[in-house]
Amino acid sequence: MTSGRATGVRTQLHHLVTAAPWDGAPALTYQRTTVTYAQLGQLVTRVAAGLRRLGLSRGDRVGVYLEKRIETVAAMFGTSAAGGVVVPINPLLRARQVGHILADCHPHVLVTTPARAALLADQLTPSGAVRHLVVVDPETGALPDPARTVDWDSFTQADPESVESGSAGAAAFDRVGIDTDPAAIFYTSGSTGQPKGVVVSHRNLLVGAESVATYLENSSDDVILAALPLSFDAGFSQLTTGFHAGAQVVLVNYLVPGDVVRHCAEHGVTGLTAVPPLWIQLADQPWPPEATRRLRYFANTGGRMPKTVLDKLRTIFPAAKPFLMYGLTEAFRSTYLDPSQVDARPDSIGKAIPNAEVLVVRADGSLCDPGEPGELVHRGALVSLGYWNDPVRTAERFRPAPGRDPHLCTTELAVWSGDTVVRDHEGFLYFVGRDDEMVKTSGYRVSPTEIEEVAYASGPVRDAVALGVDDDRLGQHIVLVVAPTAGERLDPDLLHRRLRKQLPLYMVPKQIVVREYLPRSPNGKFDRQRIRQELAT
Repeated sequence: MTSGRATGVRTQLHHLVTAAPWDGAPALTYQRTTVTYAQLGQLVTRVAAGLRRLGLSRGDRVGVYLEKRIETVAAMFGTSAAGGVVVPINPLLRARQVGHILADCHPHVLVTTPARAALLADQLTPSGAVRHLVVVDPETGALPDPARTVDWDSFTQADPESVESGSAGAAAFDRVGIDTDPAAIFYTSGSTGQPKGVVVSHRNLLVGAESVATYLENSSDDVILAALPLSFDAGFSQLTTGFHAGAQVVLVNYLVPGDVVRHCAEHGVTGLTAVPPLWIQLADQPWPPEATRRLRYFANTGGRMPKTVLDKLRTIFPAAKPFLMYGLTEAFRSTYLDPSQVDARPDSIGKAIPNAEVLVVRADGSLCDPGEPGELVHRGALVSLGYWNDPVRTAERFRPAPGRDPHLCTTELAVWSGDTVVRDHEGFLYFVGRDDEMVKTSGYRVSPTEIEEVAYASGPVRDAVALGVDDDRLGQHIVLVVAPTAGERLDPDLLHRRLRKQLPLYMVPKQIVVREYLPRSPNGKFDRQRIRQELAT
């Protein structure tokens, strides 16, 4: 299925489609529509031309606040082709979180729908961060601020002066940027509250795609179901890994777990990656033979999969290889457990993925002995460019790589994960715990501070502490412990309803506990450990 189109060296994100050698092969499917690599490449090139007409310059950000669909992917890869930096925004986020992202990275353009734009009315004022809006499905609602809004069809109209048919149009953009330039900003919850933007380069994304495709043995025969959010690095990886191998990627915005099963059956899916809460639900679904017949592998990320669930999935998918993975947004993916080792060591997070080195390090930077707990440090080509507009947190997490030859005069930065792990005598790694209070729920890393800040703003709350409690289905669920303002009555049901309006569902506490007083440590901080112990009694 090769063509006369020049493929060359792929050094930037958009090259995965604009320089792909599989022109006539199916690249992307959404609902009843499938586009080939050639068609997707042409659409990406038209998006790039549209962004240039809106004045996008090299390094400008483009926010994409959409559910998964063809236009979402085209906007993301088209941003790369125009020399911009894409900011995928989780469609589950509420206006508060989206507003923070927009104010933090100041996107030149926001691609969204009229309904989503209406939710962001306070953030999309003429004096706000966003200069231009591109709206998909304009007929579904009133266009906000028509003077700076363009509909998708007009936006992607071919510009004959800058876009030519076939390979020339793509080549017009190939001169923009190099592989170490920023390609995307993935926003992830931080331990101090508001989401932080992890800046990843083109090299990060392409090396990551090659590495994962290597150990998953992806090929052009694969059909990969993209069930995870594209704003999540592992979700975005379904695109980059699939396109690197020439596979077909099927987009699904599932409402119930059965939707995933149905898509597997309808499209003959061969590869499926999910987070533990979704796997737990999928393990309880009826799987007809046509949904499992072609499945070649299933992969877990975003937390530890319970062994009972893993065993059940292996029964459902007897011919599929299980891949248990561990990753950091700051370094994309760090380790995987070879399927041949799953029976022998199901609790292990495996070894480093290809083209990465994972070290276990003491506080002084020296390497730990086998069996000795230490911090996981990731070095190599997948180490991202730091946090957007946050030098303090960048300096905390991105530090010189340990163990470098002292005769090397330049500094190599590694990601110091904050995760404690142990390496056994055979080199396999085991997760022990985190050094902060981040909550891991439904595959997301959630900042307790962000929940607490919303609680303070939502009622007569004097004290608030959010904690993660172990949960077989979610990994952890969130408990919010609050104390009322003096002389006030605090209704937990009313507070819960207000939180549901302000927070994405995965951040909403499962339980709200009201106490007269929350204990503090000697330095005046909330004594989270004591609060946790009191909840257990």
